[in-house]
Amino acid sequence: MKKNVLITGAAKRIGAACARLLHDQGCNVLLHYKSSKQEASQLCAELNLKRCNSAKVVQGNLLDMKALDAVAQFALSSWGGVDVLINNASSFYPTPIASIKEGQWDDLLGSNLKVPFFLIKALSEGLAKRQGCIVNIVDIHAERGLPDHSAYCIAKAGLAAMTKILGKELAPAIRVNAVSPGAILWPESGLSNQGKDEILQRVPLARCGSPEDIARAVLYLVKDADYVTGQILAVDGGRMLFS
Repeated sequence: MKKNVLITGAAKRIGAACARLLHDQGCNVLLHYKSSKQEASQLCAELNLKRCNSAKVVQGNLLDMKALDAVAQFALSSWGGVDVLINNASSFYPTPIASIKEGQWDDLLGSNLKVPFFLIKALSEGLAKRQGCIVNIVDIHAERGLPDHSAYCIAKAGLAAMTKILGKELAPAIRVNAVSPGAILWPESGLSNQGKDEILQRVPLARCGSPEDIARAVLYLVKDADYVTGQILAVDGGRMLFS
């Protein structure tokens, strides 16, 4: 499967897992990062050791529209065009309603909703020419809200809605789907063992998933889902079966 793939937030965690798996399948991968330069550079070098000139890095704060456009133009000029966009970059932190600041709202809505929308806008013509596809990384909390994270949940709910409407608007030239992770990686800010246990008690498969679980779902939507668009695939160990 030789496709050119742009992955936002690709330096580590889910983004890096997607990059490695798609690269293993024969794709060229453009690794976007905001601040994780070392991790992105190391991943790029790792992939290029396997296949020369098959990975590139691009830096940009995508909340800056000029930077976003620059990343999009770099992607369109790399390897002749873009076949796949994976909107993975995200901000996540608590914002209790009593203390949330406007800047936090702008950051969470911007990184999780505005950036994917305008990146799709910037790449849509190029993707259409190549009969490309888009995969958005949503969250099960887009549907089942997470207390004290209202702004994040609202943003991800918007991304889920965007997946469906753009599945209509961009068809038939571009397929638009999403993957909705459950308990995959614990937050980098840390979570108590008790908190982890409480979450896993509501997961029928009784364990945390892995970034590779998400990457395999993304691969399916990219490679084997030619007749699928506007869909959101939950990869959550069955968490959505419970309230």
